[in-house]
Amino acid sequence: MQIPNNLMVLLVDDNDQRREALSTVFTFLDVPHRILTFVDWFQQPAERFPEIALIGCCSLPVSLEKLMASFRNDMQCTPLCLLEKWEEVEQLSELSKTQLVRVLDTPLTESTLTDLLHEAQVLQGKGKDILPTGIRFPLLIGQSPAMSQLKKVMARVVDRDVNVLITGESGTGKELVARSLHDLSKRATAPFVPVNCGAIPPELLESELFGHEKGAFTGAVSARIGRFEMADGGTLFLDEIGDMPLAMQVKLLRVLQERCFERVGGTKTIDVNVRIIAATHKNLEAMIETGDFREDLYYRLNVYPIETPPLRERRDDITMLLHALAQQAENNGLGRLRFHASALDSLQQHPWPGNVRELANLVERLAIMHPDGVIGVSELPEKCRHIAEPEPSRYQSQGSFTLDSDILLDRLVDEPENSATGKIHNTVTALPESGIDLKQHLESLERSLIVSSLERTGYVVARAAELLTIRRTTLVEKMRKYGIQRQAD
Repeated sequence: MQIPNNLMVLLVDDNDQRREALSTVFTFLDVPHRILTFVDWFQQPAERFPEIALIGCCSLPVSLEKLMASFRNDMQCTPLCLLEKWEEVEQLSELSKTQLVRVLDTPLTESTLTDLLHEAQVLQGKGKDILPTGIRFPLLIGQSPAMSQLKKVMARVVDRDVNVLITGESGTGKELVARSLHDLSKRATAPFVPVNCGAIPPELLESELFGHEKGAFTGAVSARIGRFEMADGGTLFLDEIGDMPLAMQVKLLRVLQERCFERVGGTKTIDVNVRIIAATHKNLEAMIETGDFREDLYYRLNVYPIETPPLRERRDDITMLLHALAQQAENNGLGRLRFHASALDSLQQHPWPGNVRELANLVERLAIMHPDGVIGVSELPEKCRHIAEPEPSRYQSQGSFTLDSDILLDRLVDEPENSATGKIHNTVTALPESGIDLKQHLESLERSLIVSSLERTGYVVARAAELLTIRRTTLVEKMRKYGIQRQAD
């Protein structure tokens, strides 16, 4: 039976014969250990925290409670085991009983020692609630239990040069996890090279990964290095690995096994030293069952799995994410955005099927529509309103033109014959005392109606133009005028 040699055992015992015998056992099993008498223990501080401390007989005039308290002062999280029975065990405090894992009534054997070390390892693991000292992931925003667990899982592999497979729903930040692992690894000074396996045509993927020689195929007018060579010494991030064709999976498996490859059309073998981090939102194990993904490649990539939590499981992070995304929008020149408490409550109840990517899209859109504004429930898209507007009178007092643009669009679509008779214009009769910039107001109203029509039609411009009863080319020109992107939310 093999015992991990990174575990250390502390033995404190005044029984000379037992100290000598256990020293022989520890040495034979290749277990790092430190053996002391009780006089030595009280005089010498612990050099490092052991995984378990074994307590034998004590010749000093000290109670078991005080003895365990002395261990607890120096090694609060270290489990203790008594090598023989003490009459005072039943009188121990609850704190001491918690630290005491076992009282042996038989000699310490290899099997017993292994079992003790395993029990101590499990007990210590339950108390590790913080990241190792110095390890922080600045790209990962959030302090929810789900994010804290993700960071702890990442911290265990950040300095390990092993392949990592990141799974999780789309939009959960898998590339940020990969980049964070790279930035804090010993490869941080070398390149981080991302490749989206689903965005490159299958016939070009091999050349993209491994490069090609001049004349290897039509259009190869010069030699070109691939992503593996670009990432030499650093990290290669294979995003959407589940979209890689089977033929390419075979070639990737060989590179992972041999750490070398040839360029397309070349014969020279190129050695490469890269760390592979792969990511996918697909169920690779189900794809193995259907024959769409190679099982041997899966186990090569899945040396250390990391799963990114969806945003609905970390709702406590939404406020922090909103502030960070709003700051990013401000840095990009879109204006400063603030959120009313009611809007925050509503957004925390949203299911977020698109996860953080959907949240970032929403913040950017709101920053465009309400630059330097405060976002309340009524300013949110209708699908994000999960609570009632707490101050409806605040909007009504300013005239119906400030109400949700979706409502105005419904009126325009349901009663198109009234758009020429002025019925819509009757909703903007409340003129402020200080007057109004009519041109700016009409442009704002027009922009809101265009955005609402595009959202309703899934950003199909032709259908949106039909809803607004204008020509498609006219709508395209107005979208360009107002800086509205032709893409879906």
